Amino acid sequence: MYVIRMKNCAFFARHGVHDEEERLGQRFYVDAVLTVDPARELDEDAIDSTVDYGVAFTVIEKIITGERRFLIEALALDVAKALTQRFPQIKTADITVRKPNAPVPGVLDYVEVTVVWPQ
Repeated sequence: MYVIRMKNCAFFARHGVHDEEERLGQRFYVDAVLTVDPARELDEDAIDSTVDYGVAFTVIEKIITGERRFLIEALALDVAKALTQRFPQIKTADITVRKPNAPVPGVLDYVEVTVVWPQ
């Protein structure tokens, strides 16, 4: 087993509860921490036995830039499920979604949620 970390993947999307969030959109940032059990020994150096992180990035992008979600929790869960479905070698997907422009009555860097799948 080993871990692949994809950090700070950035996408423009329109998620959130408020109409303005859908109308204006904003950047979302995603971290994926993937625990992988390769299909073959690592010393075989075979891409088909592991997770191609270029393909993983496109899976993440499709979810984040796709259908609007009200909750970033639901967004993170959808990413985790999609990655584990696409790559059976992934035993656990820890997905963090950051929303830097969360509509809160104060100053903060971002709101972030992490979902672990399967639980």
